[in-house]
Formats: sequence, structure tokens, C-alpha cells
Amino acid sequence: MSKQSAKVAVSTFADLPELYAEAIATNPLEASFGDPLPLSIIEPGDEPGEYEMPEPFAAQKVCGELMTSLHGLLHDTRLDPLAPQIAWGIVNSFHFVAGTLERQEDRLADKIRDMTRRMEPGEVFNKDLEDTQLLCQSLTEQRAAIEAMRDYAAALYRACWRKAWAPTKGSKASSVTTASYVNALDFLQERALAKREKHQPQGPVVILSGPAMWEEWEPLWAKLDEIKARVPHMTLVTTGQRKGVDAIAAAWAARQGVPVVAFGLYGGGKKPAFTRNKKLAELGAVEAVLCEGSGIQANLYQTLRKQGVPIHAFRKPKDAPASRKPQDGEGDTFRRARRSA
Repeated sequence: MSKQSAKVAVSTFADLPELYAEAIATNPLEASFGDPLPLSIIEPGDEPGEYEMPEPFAAQKVCGELMTSLHGLLHDTRLDPLAPQIAWGIVNSFHFVAGTLERQEDRLADKIRDMTRRMEPGEVFNKDLEDTQLLCQSLTEQRAAIEAMRDYAAALYRACWRKAWAPTKGSKASSVTTASYVNALDFLQERALAKREKHQPQGPVVILSGPAMWEEWEPLWAKLDEIKARVPHMTLVTTGQRKGVDAIAAAWAARQGVPVVAFGLYGGGKKPAFTRNKKLAELGAVEAVLCEGSGIQANLYQTLRKQGVPIHAFRKPKDAPASRKPQDGEGDTFRRARRSA
């Protein structure tokens, strides 16, 4: 195939499901769909039974076709600008269902914990405990499958529209101890560990922060590539904005498979931002990438510098649009902070 024909093939996105099947989706989907529980409960109140999971490659194919078919349908039409919004909603529908299942898991986990504290002799109690545990495990399996489909759809979203998808918004045995009691505690421990790892990534922290008005993505991606080469198991911490520097970072992290922790602002005014800067400094970051912005950004620079964090600072391009009118020399604050550090 010539280079020109290869470009045409990729630009039409006709081969994306096959390309992504090999590149990113096979292992997660096989892990989630390929080894189902011997017994499961698909609806609360149902009896345990042997239920098949969807075939992993079929699930992968359907998710891929959802995104690429939408792209092919609306590309270069009047509806083209709306395609990313529709595609975002498709991915978010998987995310919404996964979140609903996780909340149901949490309620069942609380019930299991309560039951293990008031163990009662008798087959009825043991049966209820076993069924509750099995239902919780079944929900965990369902959620993992939905999340795998969501992640694959999100990868296709990124491939088609060049944007990273992000959602809008863890003894002494008593005389009545039974095998069910032991299994329930083991299950709760495993579930807590899995959730802790999911919501609290353990890799070395790299902080990235900058203004919402920022379009120069190549230097930031290059610097992040350099840092990842030094810190391969890094966790990227951003300030949680949906555009500008944080959006550029989210797209890079999605491409590289790096976990992202978004430290968003909670509350109004400047005080929450300065409080967030202190919390960021307490994370023990190994490096930071900071882009020139407001006085709050300069404060973060000074705060991290006092902690001895190596900082890679980027000045705002001269022709970059301003997000708002600067306040009394605020444009020089970041540069003064660098000189005084």
C-alpha cells in the first residue's frame, strides 16, 4: 500500500475497529468478558444460575462500530460539529450505568459487613449471606464489563475526534463462624483493595497546571514524554479544568495510559485555589510542569519550589488569547515568581 493510500484509509477511519482491537482493547475486554463467574445473579431477587457473558470480540466490535459509524455518517456534513457531543454521550451512557452498578455494590457491601457483625446460626441466614455476596460479586463482574466497553468506546472517541473523553463529574472466630463468614470477609477485603487501587493510584506524582486558554500542546506533550521515560509508573495530577492545559494533559494521559487525578476547585473566590495549591504541594510530587497564568499559578510555582519539587516552567506564547483582562501587572507575576524562587 502506498503512503497516499494508507493516509486515505486511516482518514476515512474504515479500519479503526481492527487497528484498535490489536492495539488497546483485547486484553481488558478478554479479562472482563472471558472468565465469567460459575454462578451469577443478573437481577436482584433472581435465583443464582449459569449465565454466559457476551463474546469479548463481539462486544469490542459493537463498541467500535458505534463510534466509527457515527463519525462516518456525520463527517463533512452540517452535523459534523455535533458529532463529538453525540459520541461523548454514547461513552457517558456506559459510564452512567457503571456508576449505578458501583453504588449498588456499595450498598450490598455495607449489608454484607453488617451481616458479618451479627452472625446468626442457621441455614436461612447463611443462605441469605451467600446470595448477597454472590449478587455483589455479580454486580462487580457486570460493572467491570461495562467499564471495559466504556474504555474502548472512549479510545475510539479519542481516535475519531482527537479529544480525550472525560465524565462530567473504597480476629478471633466466634462460635457461629461458618465458611460463608470467612468468604464474605475475604471478598470485602479484596473489593476494598481493588477500589483503593482504582481511586488512589500509587505511582509517583507529577503535577501539571496551567490556564484554560492554552493551545500549544506539542511542547507539553514532549515534556511529558520525557518525564514518563524517567518515571514510567507516574500518576499525573492536574487542576481538573476541561480545556486548555489540563485538556492537553488529559489527551496525552489517555494516549499513554497514565492515570490522572483531577484536583478541581470547590467553592468560590481565590481562597479555595490557594488551599488547593497547598494540598498539591503535600502530595510529594517528583516533578511539576507549570504554564504561565494568573497569580494563583505563580503561588503554586512558589509553593512547589519551597518543597524542592523540580519544575518545568512554560511561558505563555505572545500571540495567545487572553481569557480575561489582567489585574494590575498580573501578567508578570509568574515571571517574578520564577526569578525570586
